[in-house]
Amino acid sequence: MPIRVLSGELVDQIAAGEVIERPASIVKELIENSLDAGAQRIDIDVERGGVGLVRVRDDGCGIAAAELSLATARHATSKIASLADLEAVATLGFRGEALPSIGSVARLRIVSRTADAEQGAEIAVEGGAVTSGRPAAHPPGTTVEVRELFFNVPARRKFVRSDATELMHIARLVERLALSRFDVSFRLRHGARVLLEAPAVAEPGEELMRLAAVLGREFPAGTLALRAAAGPLLLSGWVGLPTRSRAQPDQQFWFVNGRSVRDRLLMNAVRLAYRDVLYHGRHAAYVLYLTLDPKLVDVNAHPAKLEVRFRDSRQIHDFVFRAVERALAATKPNLAAAAAAAAGTAPPGPAAQSHPAPEPTAPGLLLYMPTRDPWALAATVSESAAVTQSPFGRGAPPTDAARPAAGDEQQPLGTALAQLHGVYILAQNRDGLVLVDMHAAHERVLYERLKAQAAASAPVSQHLLEPLVIELKAHELAALLAQRQEWEAAGFELDALGPERLAVRRVPAALDASDVGEVVGALVRDLTLDADTHHLEKSADRFLGTLACRTAIHAHRRLTLAEMNALLRQMEATERANQCNHGRPTWTRLSLQQLDQLFLRGR
Repeated sequence: MPIRVLSGELVDQIAAGEVIERPASIVKELIENSLDAGAQRIDIDVERGGVGLVRVRDDGCGIAAAELSLATARHATSKIASLADLEAVATLGFRGEALPSIGSVARLRIVSRTADAEQGAEIAVEGGAVTSGRPAAHPPGTTVEVRELFFNVPARRKFVRSDATELMHIARLVERLALSRFDVSFRLRHGARVLLEAPAVAEPGEELMRLAAVLGREFPAGTLALRAAAGPLLLSGWVGLPTRSRAQPDQQFWFVNGRSVRDRLLMNAVRLAYRDVLYHGRHAAYVLYLTLDPKLVDVNAHPAKLEVRFRDSRQIHDFVFRAVERALAATKPNLAAAAAAAAGTAPPGPAAQSHPAPEPTAPGLLLYMPTRDPWALAATVSESAAVTQSPFGRGAPPTDAARPAAGDEQQPLGTALAQLHGVYILAQNRDGLVLVDMHAAHERVLYERLKAQAAASAPVSQHLLEPLVIELKAHELAALLAQRQEWEAAGFELDALGPERLAVRRVPAALDASDVGEVVGALVRDLTLDADTHHLEKSADRFLGTLACRTAIHAHRRLTLAEMNALLRQMEATERANQCNHGRPTWTRLSLQQLDQLFLRGR
């Protein structure tokens, strides 16, 4: 076949394949044009999943009648005029490809009117052929109708999915765009059915209403507000609590200068920030906005403008990672966010001063029955017993510094009452009943302590009077020696006595000497099996996380009230203490209002 110049119609249809992938692509391009036109309200109507009809109406600045035909020409745009404009583009669209691409593969109709025009104008494009404009009645703004998508390209029409599938893509897209501009009203209808109604946000603080309308009412209750700035960078939005993680990454939204993007660098920065608090296989939920100088980001990297490139990608990655990590570090017990400690916890109700302190009477529930002074029992424990039994480190037993003062409102976890089935700690605070998973809580406390010691290069450890010799399999010993640096940073001193024998000469102070063999064996097995699947990606953090899990107190370990209160105070002072290293909640609460509802009090 000889070389030839393709016809303009065929060139347009080929180019349309890069911009118009499915009906949702049309919706995206038209809504972005409306936003660039300064619209305050955008109505989207679709039929047959968008294949039969896509209509987008806005109240923006409109298009002058003399420029309507020019708007459908390829590479015609009002948004850039030079290379300097392209390097600092601040609009969502700028290529001048959307309308001509749509017109080449569908029946396109545009009706528009500017604010100073007496009447509107209309133009139609069918399969790339433009009809002359004519006057039309229309309020200020623009309406774009796209009918019979791919009517002249049967090969492309075959790749369009079912109406339900295409409608789902459109709904997801409109939701994403609705999150990009809180000051604009959005309405999406499929036929006569309204799929999304999102009024504009008028007052500060009402953004949560938009979040609830788009992502569900449970989303705002399970998020933390985030705002961080560094030089020309500003990061704001909401990050989900680790205990509200999801099985799918379907609620992860990134916006760069108002543009919805799917950027691997930004998503990876957030994923790394969650690595200490998210269970393997779970996904965080977040809505984040990055604002920076347009000259520092290239938005001309993808035909659909879904990907961006940063001038200094490392700086952006580190800034986002640190900002999200600091926000998650604040997820520890506090009075302001007591109700958000775990999934499904209701907001705290007003404290009822007339309620007497609960008196546990069910003998099958408690291992310890406190006396009138819950610290009297702790006072009778000998120092030697506390040293051997305390899971919180060797030395003196819990002192008066850990004892909660009567009526102290700075202790959101309150005062320990009892131990439930050897697994949970029951405590009482000013608002109601607190339940703590003692293993999960102690695991987080130990992990944060080990990380701090490793960062300071000062692990607290002790030498054994006699080396402990442990029998391992050859491959287990080889794997352990390959990670010797992480073991030593945690406070171990190890030597290989042969191909299957290990000598342990020094151990972390938090580790009971009688448990060294069991813990070391478990660590080797866990680290070998979980090397590729552990939620912590840094080998050092993976080791410390596994060590904390294996060292923390386990079920059916009997604790005194003093030890329980010591753990509660440590949780309140530990970052990320609302969830364990795997992302499970460490505590929850039943407010007095909830207890009243359970027992029908006041009725």
